[in-house]
Amino acid sequence: MGGKSMMDMSVLMLLLGVTVVTEAMSHDYGDALTKSILFFEGQRSGKLPSNQRMNWRKDSALRDGSDIGMDMVGGYYDAGDNVKFHFPMAFTTTLLAWSIVEFGESMGSDLEHALDALRWGTDYFLKATRRPGMVVAQVGDPISDHTCWERPEDMDTLRTTYVVNQTHPGSEVSAEIAAALAASSIAFKDKDKRYSSVLLQRASQVFDFANNYQGSYDESIGQGACPFYCDINGYHDELIWGAAWLSKATQDPKYWDYVVKNMATLGGSIFEFGWDSKQSGINIFVSPIYFDPQKVMNSSGSSFVTNADSFVCSLLPESPTKSVTYSPGGLMFKPGGCNLQHATALSFLLIVYSRYLQVANRSVHCGSVVTTPSRLVEVAKTQVDYILGSNPLGMSYMVGYGPKFPQRIHHRGSSLPSMSAFHAHIGCHDGNSYLVTKMPNRNVLVGAIVGGPDNNDQFLDSRLNASQSEPTTYINAPLVGALAFFKGGK
Repeated sequence: MGGKSMMDMSVLMLLLGVTVVTEAMSHDYGDALTKSILFFEGQRSGKLPSNQRMNWRKDSALRDGSDIGMDMVGGYYDAGDNVKFHFPMAFTTTLLAWSIVEFGESMGSDLEHALDALRWGTDYFLKATRRPGMVVAQVGDPISDHTCWERPEDMDTLRTTYVVNQTHPGSEVSAEIAAALAASSIAFKDKDKRYSSVLLQRASQVFDFANNYQGSYDESIGQGACPFYCDINGYHDELIWGAAWLSKATQDPKYWDYVVKNMATLGGSIFEFGWDSKQSGINIFVSPIYFDPQKVMNSSGSSFVTNADSFVCSLLPESPTKSVTYSPGGLMFKPGGCNLQHATALSFLLIVYSRYLQVANRSVHCGSVVTTPSRLVEVAKTQVDYILGSNPLGMSYMVGYGPKFPQRIHHRGSSLPSMSAFHAHIGCHDGNSYLVTKMPNRNVLVGAIVGGPDNNDQFLDSRLNASQSEPTTYINAPLVGALAFFKGGK
């Protein structure tokens, strides 16, 4: 009895703590949305366009792909280094597209910038999948890159191009690219029908390649992938994820049949969602099919909704089956580094599912706790508000948003003087002094979300503390959708 009372009290205190913190300040979600999209311009690789707004960045990596006779100029640097890791880049592109598909109508003038950010990724993936029977999986030797602290504009590290093919497959990276292209084809459908059609046709081709030649890129490209973005979860979830997006984009029943047939045998945790694990995303993404009374229910389909509901129950502070932890200030935590990738991706899923539940007039039952769609939104809002500054430190974890934000982020281009300020070449180790100095970064990477505080709400603002101070594209992409939702006042 005493144990239960203590548990109930701790839950109550957590909920009250979140409420007190979030009520302490209001947020300009429109401003945060604008900045979260602007961040992607700071991560661009290649020849920058004339409308580039993050103007301290300049052209970089203009010979990428030349080692295999391909044009692989463009794309995104995933984080604070200068490697183009295609697995997380493709996930970023998929989530950016999904954000636009779900919440584009709330983005206002930022929609065009979001589509520009999306096209920067899809144009690049069209290049990466141009040759039949192969997919470019990565550009840049990470070991060579990580020994240097230099601007992307100065790179003299190895720009090795890693490919997967029929004899050395990479189903996870290929299928995630297929998902990104299919999702993006939906995002562009009303804006550019021809481009949308090109994306969808290529998505289908790349999915077939990923499915017909199954295997992990971990084994095929070796040190290029691991230990940086190893596919711990396996590639079957990416194949189903890609098929699910192709099903929505094409309405071809063969893709839906693939999802249902293969989901029944998929392993892994139904509570995970990120660049490596797609299970929760799949369950929520396909759930509307089983909320529609006009659809014929497949007996295996109820598992999607059951799993989606279980995912929700794994996150809610008051749920008896909660599997995440919360900091004293109310931030959601899951094991592993770069924690805000979880807070943004899982909050995005909560918001999306709340919309689906509302349309279906459904609620979620977590044991004896009945959860309404609005409660899902409330929980997601506590996470978004925490990131924007409603936390014990009063720190915005979005660079450039609010009066107090990280000044020493783990990001080469941001920390080093720009080409405009210092024209001379900065060599591999010449930038080390900028890495270790306690001075703020020279350039403000507006909109970047860093890895975030620890589970006691503490944050060390240091470039040497990469797990907390490094931004990534896959933290930002789902937050774009969440911010658009809250900007719309939903």
